[in-house]
Amino acid sequence: MQGLNESTVTEFILLGFTPNPRTNPLLFTFFLVFYLLILVSNSLLITLIHQDARLHTPMYFFISVLSTLDVCYTTTTVPQMLVHILSKKRTISFARCVAQMYIFLLFGVTESWLFSIMSVDRYVAICHPLRYKVIMSRGMCLLLVGICAAYGVVGGLCYTFFAMYLPYCGPNEIDHYFCEVPAVLKLACADTSLNDLVDFITGFNVIVVPLSLVVIVYANIFATIMKIRSAQGRIKAFSTCASHITVVTMFAIPCIIMYMSPGSGSLSNSGKKMALFYNIVTAFLNPVIYSLRNKDVKIAFLKLMGWSRAPE
Repeated sequence: MQGLNESTVTEFILLGFTPNPRTNPLLFTFFLVFYLLILVSNSLLITLIHQDARLHTPMYFFISVLSTLDVCYTTTTVPQMLVHILSKKRTISFARCVAQMYIFLLFGVTESWLFSIMSVDRYVAICHPLRYKVIMSRGMCLLLVGICAAYGVVGGLCYTFFAMYLPYCGPNEIDHYFCEVPAVLKLACADTSLNDLVDFITGFNVIVVPLSLVVIVYANIFATIMKIRSAQGRIKAFSTCASHITVVTMFAIPCIIMYMSPGSGSLSNSGKKMALFYNIVTAFLNPVIYSLRNKDVKIAFLKLMGWSRAPE
């Protein structure tokens, strides 16, 4: 880690969004409301899945893990952004920048692979329903989540190590609202061609590979669904997959553009908007999509609130 020791930059300045004092309170209120909704909606979904025995299935277990990841990586960036919106001092120490970058990537990469595991779960449920409970046992579910977490640890480390190993000797203004790899690399006082190669290879393994697995799995799922004779049965099978496909698309496309496009570090404002999309918008929409389209979750919510009795 000699590169870290040679760095003359001890802190960075996060430029964030518009510095206009008139719009800052509006931005603060907007993002605060979004953040609180993310915390409440995801925490409620986790609570429902934990408390209602009807939801103690592999599919809902993975959804609860997804909600946990959404809360974690959103909390990594949004509270700091809220403070900086209302503060004139928008600095972050070099060590905190490294920590934020790694923790965000850890949860983000884990979530990327979790999407592929969730598609496999849907494949087993639809294509091998009689063996579903045997194949997707609790031990298997925990193992699969552990593998996703391992990818998160290694993938986050690859991105962070190669980004922060470079010397940073000024300027120290990051045109972003948090320490994201493409934005930080623009400030490096060295050639970043190796980083571009590493980021592309890492991105291929943690974004493209799981996304390709999702595509392959759903191609097989759709082939199986089309063999179902009942039109109602086909619609029901498609509806169980629609939510997952929507969530994966919203998460994967902005990530690919940010982390695998040549010259992604120069995206600036558009890069910040895309980061908001997969950092905040998807974390807000995930519980909404999975709950509004799901009858069991609605029943569990009504039961928790005491507004109706769920059938035994």
